[in-house]
Amino acid sequence: MNATTNGPGGETVVGRPGWEAVLVWVGFPVLGALVGLGVGPLADWAVDTSWIPDFGPIRFIAELPQPGGTIATVAAGTVLGVLLALTAEGEVLRVGVGPSGVTLTRDGKTRTIARADVSAVFTDRKELVLVSRSGLELAREKSDLGADRLAAAFTGQGYPWRPEGDPHRDQYRRWVPDEPELPAGANAVLRARATALEKGEQDDLAELRDELGKLGIVVRDQDKRQYWRRARIGG
Repeated sequence: MNATTNGPGGETVVGRPGWEAVLVWVGFPVLGALVGLGVGPLADWAVDTSWIPDFGPIRFIAELPQPGGTIATVAAGTVLGVLLALTAEGEVLRVGVGPSGVTLTRDGKTRTIARADVSAVFTDRKELVLVSRSGLELAREKSDLGADRLAAAFTGQGYPWRPEGDPHRDQYRRWVPDEPELPAGANAVLRARATALEKGEQDDLAELRDELGKLGIVVRDQDKRQYWRRARIGG
């Protein structure tokens, strides 16, 4: 996929640069094949080395008949490389910017955000953020897409791109347990998020972020700390 392409209905699509796609789809299988090629000699060396424990799978590989054994390990390495390429491709964010809305696609799942709902678009470190007119975040997606390409796509379609970053950044406050100014239930959600943040549980973090949004609270993470601000529900 090219970095930026034209989609249906005048949509501008920003995705993985073509050279990265080639590197992933060619490099991973080739690397896997090379690993498979080296497994046999490595297993032979391990079996003949007295200080390495006799490990069943290593002996099995060493005793594979040749040349069939080498062909099998190379094929297995190539398949593993293809699987890794598929996984890497699925994790890439694809952004479609059109006159009527924005589509965000990752791992085969697509969500659409109406153009009329968007009041600001910007990047926050390695994340693409879309903010609503009430100040709630419509999306916060991890992305390795270049900020310059994203800026060109959004400004080209007339979206309010903010090159300076988050227009609400001065409103954030660091969360401390039992913060008295938060609405009922928000502290409990933030406590649960703190645990998920420490453990790196991304699905829970996203789900709990949505729960906070329903309470009118926007949260951003930095160095495993949570910072919050209020939005205008119904604004």
